[in-house]
Amino acid sequence: MKKFLLLVLVLGYSFYGFSQDVKYGVRAGLNISNLDFDSTPFPDNAHRNGFVFGFFAEYSFSNKVSILPEIQFSAEGAKEEPLNLDYIQAPILFSFKLGPRMFFQLGPQVGLKINKVDDGIRNFAYSGVGGLSYNLTPMIFVDARYTYGISNIFDEALGVKAKNTNIQFGVGYKF
Repeated sequence: MKKFLLLVLVLGYSFYGFSQDVKYGVRAGLNISNLDFDSTPFPDNAHRNGFVFGFFAEYSFSNKVSILPEIQFSAEGAKEEPLNLDYIQAPILFSFKLGPRMFFQLGPQVGLKINKVDDGIRNFAYSGVGGLSYNLTPMIFVDARYTYGISNIFDEALGVKAKNTNIQFGVGYKF
């Protein structure tokens, strides 16, 4: 898993040499997250509101396609106290221009859990991310993203299977 994380980060940041235009920025927003259980061991499972903030780089390949590697902190999980999951995440999103100011984004994400080490929850979470971004100005944007986990977040020994789900509403600034 560590090799996969390293590979994702190296590939994401290696596109720097191939890009025509580079922008850096910050992004922050609101998370509405929950866990998608195969069966429901927690009948009161409810979403958790949290926040996300981080930094990104945008490498443009053309005026219609770019790649956005990010590093972000994200507070996720579900409302039950043992299910508060905080991650340092590294999404790598491909961005496709849909109109003058609208972009569709899609890509993988790996997250490293940063709270509670031996709690029966895996330290790495792998997800797919999709979303829309709208440029209010050339430097300010708003976006909405949906993240769905592709890996079970619980250790196999627990016999419980669940994946992270998350809706993010964000605002960002490009330098």
